[in-house]
Amino acid sequence: MVRSTFAGFSVAQLAMAASQNALDIVGQNVSNIHTGGYTRQRLDQQSVSPTGHSAMNSPFSVKVGQGVMAIGVSQIRDPFLDIQYRTQLSEVGTVDAMDAVLARLGDIFDETASSKIGTALNEVISQLENMARPDTGGQDTYDTIVRSAMETFINLIHDNANEITSVKQEYIDKLTGSESSEIESYLTKIVELNQSIKNSQVLGNPALELMDQRNELIDSLATYLPIDVIYEDQSMGANIKVETLKITFTDANGNVHTLVDDNERGTVDIAETPGMGISVSITGVGAAGPTDVTDALGEGVLKGYSDMLNERGVYGNDDTKGIGFYEDYFNEFVNMFATTLNNLNAPGGALFETSDGSATFTAANIKVSAGWLDGTVSITTSTDPNAGPGAYENVQRMINALSKDNQNFTDPATGSVVFTGTFLEGYDFLQNTQAVERSSVSTILSNRTTTLEQIANSKDSVSSVSLDEEVMNMMRYQQSYSAAARLMTTLDQALDTLINNTGVVGR
Repeated sequence: MVRSTFAGFSVAQLAMAASQNALDIVGQNVSNIHTGGYTRQRLDQQSVSPTGHSAMNSPFSVKVGQGVMAIGVSQIRDPFLDIQYRTQLSEVGTVDAMDAVLARLGDIFDETASSKIGTALNEVISQLENMARPDTGGQDTYDTIVRSAMETFINLIHDNANEITSVKQEYIDKLTGSESSEIESYLTKIVELNQSIKNSQVLGNPALELMDQRNELIDSLATYLPIDVIYEDQSMGANIKVETLKITFTDANGNVHTLVDDNERGTVDIAETPGMGISVSITGVGAAGPTDVTDALGEGVLKGYSDMLNERGVYGNDDTKGIGFYEDYFNEFVNMFATTLNNLNAPGGALFETSDGSATFTAANIKVSAGWLDGTVSITTSTDPNAGPGAYENVQRMINALSKDNQNFTDPATGSVVFTGTFLEGYDFLQNTQAVERSSVSTILSNRTTTLEQIANSKDSVSSVSLDEEVMNMMRYQQSYSAAARLMTTLDQALDTLINNTGVVGR
């Protein structure tokens, strides 16, 4: 093939066009340097090789390329970092949800305020001690004073019980309401963007900005569930290929649930389970029906919240001390407190009764007995029928039972001992357990957040816009453009010499 005389101009023109396109992309990157979720773009180029047949081909023929061709625009992303980032998002989501619930429980059992259960229990013991003192013994008013202190103590117990129930219901409502809607919204928007991206790519538009929007939604979805994202090419005919996306969730039992498959989506249903907490079920794309994955979530916000709402530690043979653990232990604490004092006061009648008529005391149903309130029941000062005035050994037994004697706080279902200690120590155990659990979860959250930030920084170093780098690219492409323009000028001068200054003898 004889190379065209003007082929050099085509090479220069293609070089100028490629440099112009590259400068346009630099401008796009710089203008979006502060746009959230934006991914840095680059021009994809390839060399145009020599083509055609030459009848005069020889070993000495020189084949020169025909310049550069801009073949598209792509995003600069690292798929491995994307996978790491989304995996870490799920892990952070788990402990972040647990930390939020434990913080709320900490507010309930916080004893820094004066009007709290520990202080009220000490006041009950103090008034019993005053009642048993020789210089105050025999004063009927102390029965009323002790009862008043006991009513304050029980009211605080009711307050804590109501707050525990309120926190539990608050998170149930949050999950079944706003969080469930959020997940459904993410899935719907991802499917809509999938279709929009395909439509754009069919028309020759890479739809990179739409991909950025979709990536943000995928990252948000990854905080709830540990998902896998699969990209595939789909042929649309006429040498047109478009990108399709599939999002799957593999539960802890190894079952794969397809949440998104191109323009189809599954559903994630979160429902309240009466007397328990929540249940999570997934209906994947193409699945015959929903699958309960509550106990197989693996990681994510849903895992953290479901564990805190459903699991009860030793009371349910669970790994996590969720709200149920604190609720059950608190009820056992109250039941032992009321039962112990009622047993000690048996000759004089029950000091406490349940508001719902049940045989077991709970933090919600305990109340001062009607007999103690109307005066037909009083504190039994002595169990010795022959004891004279000033005998208060039974009051001392109550004091010892509350402040000195060790009690076994057990799991009523199994009889296993959860904690052994005095009532004061028993309530402290509840606070201390919450504090230890919160400290442990907070430490894990801090570590996972640090790891997430490191991955995010690595991801940003690849995908985010660097002003310094873009300025360097701007200078480089401007120089390339100028060089291509200079090449065209040089070719013009060479042709001018060839056409106007050769072939005329004696000029």
